[in-house]
Amino acid sequence: MSYQVSQHTDKDKIFIIKRSKIEGRLDPHYNQPAFSELWHLLSFISAELTTLKKNSICIFSGITPKSGGDAYTLEDKGIPFVRSGDFSENNEIDFTNLLLLREDVHNGIMYNSRLKTNDLLIAIVGATIGKVGVYQYNIEANINQAICAVRLKETLDPYYVQAFFQTNIGQKIIERIKRPVARANINLAEVGNLPIPLFSLEKQRKIVERMNMGRLYKKEKDIEAQQLLDSIDDYLLKELGITMPCINNHLDNRMFIVQKKELNGRYTPSLYKDNVRLHSVIYDNVTLSHLAYINPNTRLPCKNKVMQISYVPMESVNEIYAEINDNKNCIVEESKGLTRFQEGDLLWAKITPCMENGKSAIAKNLINGYGCGSTEFHVIRPKNDKLLVGYIHSLLHMKLVRQTAKLYFGGSAGQQRVAVDFLENFNVPFPPMVKQQEIVDHINDIRTRAKALQTEGKVILEDAKRKVEQMIIGESK
Repeated sequence: MSYQVSQHTDKDKIFIIKRSKIEGRLDPHYNQPAFSELWHLLSFISAELTTLKKNSICIFSGITPKSGGDAYTLEDKGIPFVRSGDFSENNEIDFTNLLLLREDVHNGIMYNSRLKTNDLLIAIVGATIGKVGVYQYNIEANINQAICAVRLKETLDPYYVQAFFQTNIGQKIIERIKRPVARANINLAEVGNLPIPLFSLEKQRKIVERMNMGRLYKKEKDIEAQQLLDSIDDYLLKELGITMPCINNHLDNRMFIVQKKELNGRYTPSLYKDNVRLHSVIYDNVTLSHLAYINPNTRLPCKNKVMQISYVPMESVNEIYAEINDNKNCIVEESKGLTRFQEGDLLWAKITPCMENGKSAIAKNLINGYGCGSTEFHVIRPKNDKLLVGYIHSLLHMKLVRQTAKLYFGGSAGQQRVAVDFLENFNVPFPPMVKQQEIVDHINDIRTRAKALQTEGKVILEDAKRKVEQMIIGESK
């Protein structure tokens, strides 16, 4: 008797597999039919199929220091502590934004996870699993437990290995072996067993050249897009008649006097020294609390507890383009304890690092006109039609405004939030509606052009990946 799965069933969720075809692991994820084509494709490779373990000197990971914050330092002589979010597909690391380990922690036997030039980096924990890079710096550094480093023998070029695992086939191989638990992970032994075609070094370099060409073109498009996005703040300052004061960090300027009547609730010196006000010399200046409701009460239709509404978690908000990427849904009854809002409201992240990164968006196309989401949102709603929510959004998304908002942080380290008094007292240059609309339209146009450039860059890189696959697998696939 043979068993069959209904043709209407999702074959990646419910499927039948012969016992003879099960290998290595018994969990359903590992044996999904979607992965069965991998070995068929790899069979077309003319080169030897080897593993990272056979071609490596060592494979290691790091750990998060038990002493937590006490293990880090703010001093320049600290050791850069690289995490999976710190390196890009172009192998670039911004060392100015890294955590720094104390030297004694770095040198301790428990943290023997020091990087060397050309170490292969693979993210093995969490949402970044499958991210692959090469450490190309001469700076001594360390890694945490979310990264696996592979120090390869001369038989494999680390940039070739990176190129292979960045192709769709390579990513599927990594996706297969990860454990889809609450916090997905891959262990070091499994990394060592990852298959890799062993071509001559000459062919490896040709593959690297092809991938690098795609990355280079993508990077050029990304730079063009970023230049457009970076122009928004200067455009706003010019159009609103705002001149920012020059920053003077001389010792004399770091000592100042504030009159008692100027103190407003907080006594933090930096709040009065570094606070940036968007004061316009050509338009009226009004506090945001006079123009908009801050965290207003949103009444949902209580009679229908099963009515569908939108659900917006923090991860659905794109910080670069300041928009909601994915409107999920839930029912009214499930919105208890969450932040509630309605069509046209502005959602502005208040917690670190989401606020600094620019996570904010206007709630649009909500299911039945209502939504709920992260409790880490401040909600802003114009009081009347004299204020465009898009105009307020453009101001609050400015980088210098977000830097000022950090002065209003409260709470414990790692869980700091911008207090509501920042928004209530935020100065708003208040031009006529026609000018507000002109500003909103111009910024939307800039973001549209920047998005088109980034999309073009992604297409170019994907084409490079396909060509690399053809070089590795061959046209037979």
